[in-house]
Amino acid sequence: MLVNATEMLIKARDGHYGVPQFNINNLEWTKAVLTACEEMKSPVILGVSEGAGKYMTGFKTVAAMVDAMVDSMGITVPVALHLDHGTYEGCKACVEAGFSSIMFDGSHYSIEENVEKTKELVALAHSKGMSIEAEVGSIGGVEDGVVGAGEIADPAECAKITDLGIDFLAAGIGNIHGVYPANWKGLDFEALDRIHKATNNIPLVLHGGTGIPDEMIAKAISLGVSKININTECQLVFAEATRKYIEAGKDQQGKGFDPRKLLAPGSQAIIDKCKEKIELFGCAGKG
Repeated sequence: MLVNATEMLIKARDGHYGVPQFNINNLEWTKAVLTACEEMKSPVILGVSEGAGKYMTGFKTVAAMVDAMVDSMGITVPVALHLDHGTYEGCKACVEAGFSSIMFDGSHYSIEENVEKTKELVALAHSKGMSIEAEVGSIGGVEDGVVGAGEIADPAECAKITDLGIDFLAAGIGNIHGVYPANWKGLDFEALDRIHKATNNIPLVLHGGTGIPDEMIAKAISLGVSKININTECQLVFAEATRKYIEAGKDQQGKGFDPRKLLAPGSQAIIDKCKEKIELFGCAGKG
């Protein structure tokens, strides 16, 4: 059974560890993430971008698949199914589809419009027992066509959005989606501290977790970050393992072309990467 993310993130905030959001892209991805989290006894948030949802034929398909897999695999740790960087329309669709959590990314609107739309979606999500994440200050890089330059969020605007009753907040602190460039300046911890103090100890979210040095992740958790999003890193290790399998000619040995065999090394690479992040975030055994 899916749960919303509020309780797991409050526990993480108070326990000074991070809960991973691993984005999923297909059945193999979902199975690998759930396998790793169950083995490590870690709570998990399964993130679904609107693009990934469309790829998997729609949010209803995703919700049905995840719900059935949690049951069929005998998963005992808390699992939330969360819309990542949702549009206003996407959030409403996920409420109808059976997700347990949504993120409304209104960071590209004026603060007034962000507040207006977030307020409406908070009421809708909470009426369905769902948790809701909002964003202030766009995250750098490209996420499903949304481009952000890695802005530093305004603490006053963060407070205004937090006061609407959201459950956790994504605030830009110089982080970006995708692979970090060589000239990246790092996370702005002074900004993070200001945001944390302005938002009444709400669980904070660090997007773009791929490529941030481990020591920065640890410091961010100590300053109020309770949720760390990982997507690109799992994609990279999946691609690398799959490439090695094919370049070694294993797809041409016996029935090595069988997708269950072809995709197995990549799936194992995702499991290994998830376990590595769970150890880093300190959430092993917290499920």
